[in-house]
Amino acid sequence: MAKGLVHIYTGEGKGKTTAAIGLSVRAAGQGVKVLFIQFFKEESVSSGEKEALRKLGIDLVRSNVRHPIFTKGKTDLQAVLSSVVGTYEAAKEKALEGGYGLLVFDEIMSAVNGGWIKAEDLIAFLDRRPPSLEVVLTGRNAPVELQQCADYVTEMLKIKHPFDTGVQARKGIEF
Repeated sequence: MAKGLVHIYTGEGKGKTTAAIGLSVRAAGQGVKVLFIQFFKEESVSSGEKEALRKLGIDLVRSNVRHPIFTKGKTDLQAVLSSVVGTYEAAKEKALEGGYGLLVFDEIMSAVNGGWIKAEDLIAFLDRRPPSLEVVLTGRNAPVELQQCADYVTEMLKIKHPFDTGVQARKGIEF
């Protein structure tokens, strides 16, 4: 790729991570080296994407901590900060030196909106990334300043979702 662009997949609807995975599979299928970073997802937790991405040779890194919203306030916030910032810093370093064509920061908007990563720091990274590095940012409530620096902004709109009627996340569909 001559010039890497920035994608944002945001909104309340299902499909943000799924879209990022689809793009990663497409890129890997064309021989592009992919780095996929997942915030707020634990290594020990089963997920279809974890297994599939690794089988495809995509480098997958998970921050290995759950978002406090899912632990009902029982999360050590210092541990969240340490994990999220450590994962972010290591990912930036890896992306800058690793010859990657695509970098995905899955659920980074939760890290930004939670105050663990500053939007201006993320924008500074986007500005200094290798010119050919394509970057995908996912998560709800993408800040306006990130949307302004993106080339693609896609909002997933929830019209209807089974969770609203009590259907829990299903293996192979939501995880």
